[in-house]
Amino acid sequence: MPSSRVFPAWAKLAAVLVVASGLASAQAPPGDAPAPAVEPEVVFVPPGDPPLPLLWQVSDADNTVYLLGSFHLLKAGDYPLSGEVNNAFADAEAVFFELPPEEMNSPQLPVQMMQAAVRTDGTQLDRDLPPATASRLQAWQAANAAVLQASGLTPARMQMFEPWFVGLMISLTEMGKQGLDPKLGLDQHFIAAAGFAGKRTGGFETAAQQIALLDGMDADEQLQFIDEALSQAANDDLQTLHGYWRAGDAEAIWSEMGADMRSRYPKLYRHINVERNDAWIPKIEQLLAAPGTDDVLVVVGALHLLGEDGVVKKLRARGHAVERICQACAPGGEESTGGGERDD
Repeated sequence: MPSSRVFPAWAKLAAVLVVASGLASAQAPPGDAPAPAVEPEVVFVPPGDPPLPLLWQVSDADNTVYLLGSFHLLKAGDYPLSGEVNNAFADAEAVFFELPPEEMNSPQLPVQMMQAAVRTDGTQLDRDLPPATASRLQAWQAANAAVLQASGLTPARMQMFEPWFVGLMISLTEMGKQGLDPKLGLDQHFIAAAGFAGKRTGGFETAAQQIALLDGMDADEQLQFIDEALSQAANDDLQTLHGYWRAGDAEAIWSEMGADMRSRYPKLYRHINVERNDAWIPKIEQLLAAPGTDDVLVVVGALHLLGEDGVVKKLRARGHAVERICQACAPGGEESTGGGERDD
């Protein structure tokens, strides 16, 4: 059962916006040639211990679209994936993501984010921060001096950016310390797998659109964002969310991420979840209705599929029969039906 803990905004954003993990994943310097497709590494995990899948399917007479809930930062021990997920990938002729792979892994992505976040009015970050927050930031910078120096994001340079970007860099640093790696995220795994298998890929939106969601946070949201990132830096919030994902616990992910975000950050929730889900529904229907018999695997942040505003429920409301595929999942509850039974 879900606990009553409160997850900070940065933890939720890291789990919802793939561009956040893309910032840490984009490593190649500008001008480098695209890396060749390589077969994803198969990592040994004790038999019977793959993550339980957050996987659904919707079909018409000709095509099937598989909907896979992603966690954008994972560990080597999260692989191999379940047979059901691997079977869905094998059956699909195309794989779609939140962002097209060429944008998510573009060396220009961190440049775009920095350009959006840089302060242009001649002021510094400390001007926006309450004294207590500024003091905690200085303490965090001192404790992480070596990591920041290696990344080039020194305390002096941080003063050039808006609070949302600094909060994001704090969160990415802390995720790395907890062993969660964007390069091992489910999106990156299937980008590599699709390249190796020669499958067609695509995306539902652009990096610029996701960056605009971050840059569009109002002043109060940005202050809350950085303050929570600093206050929760030593906690295990992402580990807990990661555990829910591994357990295929749709109820916990929705109640502790989605419902809580909707209550505490209604404006942000509407922009990053509801409006994007609404925009994706016709695109998923287009994939389903496309001529021919090509099946498609759609890999998006898990929260997008869940709850009252999720893609699964929205597709059902439009008359589609959506089934969850998870033989090992506990039966009962709208989002936890196992064995591939129809739960509409």
